[in-house]
Amino acid sequence: MKRIFSLAISLIYILATAIGAAQAKMYPVRIKDIVSFEGIRQNQLVGYGLVVGLNGTGDTVNNNPYTKESLTGMLERLGVNIRDAAAIGSTNIAAVMVTATLPPFSRQGSTVDITVSAIGSATDLRGGTLLVTPLLGADGDVYAVAQGPVAVGGFTAAGQSGSKITKGVPTSGKISSGAIVEKEVGFELANLNTMNLTLRNPDFTTAKRIGDAINKHFTGIARAVDPTTVSLSIPPTFKADLVGFLTKLEQLTVVPDQIAKVVIDDQDGVIVMGEHVRVSTVAVTHGSITIRVTETPQVSQPNPFTQVQSATKVDRSDIDVHEEQGKFVVMESGVTLQKLVNGLNALGVTPQDMITILRSIKAAGALQAEIEVI
Repeated sequence: MKRIFSLAISLIYILATAIGAAQAKMYPVRIKDIVSFEGIRQNQLVGYGLVVGLNGTGDTVNNNPYTKESLTGMLERLGVNIRDAAAIGSTNIAAVMVTATLPPFSRQGSTVDITVSAIGSATDLRGGTLLVTPLLGADGDVYAVAQGPVAVGGFTAAGQSGSKITKGVPTSGKISSGAIVEKEVGFELANLNTMNLTLRNPDFTTAKRIGDAINKHFTGIARAVDPTTVSLSIPPTFKADLVGFLTKLEQLTVVPDQIAKVVIDDQDGVIVMGEHVRVSTVAVTHGSITIRVTETPQVSQPNPFTQVQSATKVDRSDIDVHEEQGKFVVMESGVTLQKLVNGLNALGVTPQDMITILRSIKAAGALQAEIEVI
């Protein structure tokens, strides 16, 4: 944990130094890297299936009714009737959920990667094979069919004495190109007359700059509707070549703007501060109390000719209290990110203490930024 804290301080310091060296200059980025095009999107798929061929690490079939019913139904479709079987003792089968992401414009016959996750009492999916599993979209239609050997990165090893070690997650695996697309998502790009661009980080200024950059190359076709949306009309000259138009559009560059924000991860002690963070005039002090308890047990030997025949252990405790002297650091109004980090580092604080200080500065009304805790 100390190493993580040190890396966090180093990262913040390097970031601040780099920003200061560049004199807070923002560099342009491509429009394609900060927006999404309306209608060009991924779709989530999900399915339920069976993994077979496990080495005794699957579900206990009789204790998992959904596994038993699935196995019975599958065998009946293949002409095997086991409805009257009293018990199925196999532990080589596991019920799983299969998930996948269908990319935009996926065509029939193309393949996608899938993730297989156990939902029963299976302990390891290594060596298993997923049987044919339909993958459904949100509308309930089948868009792909999955099947294949499961690749698992984690493992579990156990000894006879009960010791066990687990690395990764052996109950979840992937199948590369494990699903074949059977149905396409209908979207006629060539028939569009208008299109919306959606900003991944909504911002009024950035939306306006995107609209201005587009209008500079294609006169009067773009308009910033809100901080998230830029609406544009397809030029008549590009109606027959919409792909060419979008190619030119996404290569245009703009300088994105951002709000002043401090992002804090309490659990790992990570702090990320945006370039526009500013602090009004404020004085900050930091001090701490260290209490050290030292145990030095001693042995008391009995005196000659006494009734005590053996040595006795006597506990001795030494308690030392050390209070560090607080240091005041004055941060003047409008201080930049680099000076803010330098001032906090001058106090010799840990990231956890720095989080507390930043919150206190915000509570005092001196931190001109939004604090977001994740």
